[in-house]
Amino acid sequence: MKNITLSALFFIISISLFAQENEPKQNELKINMSNLIGFKWLDFGYERILNEESSIGVGTLFSLDNESEGLDEYRTFSITPYYRQFFSNKYAQGFFVEAFTMLHSGNDYNYYSNLGPYDTLVEEKYTDFAVGISVGGKWVTKRGFVAEVYAGIGRDLLNQSDIEVVGRGGVSIGYRFQ
Repeated sequence: MKNITLSALFFIISISLFAQENEPKQNELKINMSNLIGFKWLDFGYERILNEESSIGVGTLFSLDNESEGLDEYRTFSITPYYRQFFSNKYAQGFFVEAFTMLHSGNDYNYYSNLGPYDTLVEEKYTDFAVGISVGGKWVTKRGFVAEVYAGIGRDLLNQSDIEVVGRGGVSIGYRFQ
């Protein structure tokens, strides 16, 4: 009786392990390396695969250096939910188009003239909301390593800062898992 119980238990465990390996992996964690290297932004994300051709996700960005200059230099924080539609025969990878929204905040710097020899530089904080679209490509290895390249543009809707257009893009690496 003990052997039958152990055999049945071993059989059930084997089937459940085999079934889990055949199920597609549904979750991804990623970090945007180009934003980290180029802008000193910590930009990481989570993506949930809905089916073989679509996914939803969210990216979060934090500025690590308030003194950096360049493209979109004033942004210090953003949270970006998105929806992706893939155009490939492979499971949730290949070329994609993405619709996104972005809630972002940062610092604007404005000069004010005092009618004297010196101008005054005033730092003003802002929070704005943008909608946009991106395109890109994603590649996934059999073991779950993810690499993606994407670029997009969005328009601010609340006019809370001097920035009217926001950028979204980069080169991300990560891992796809159950």
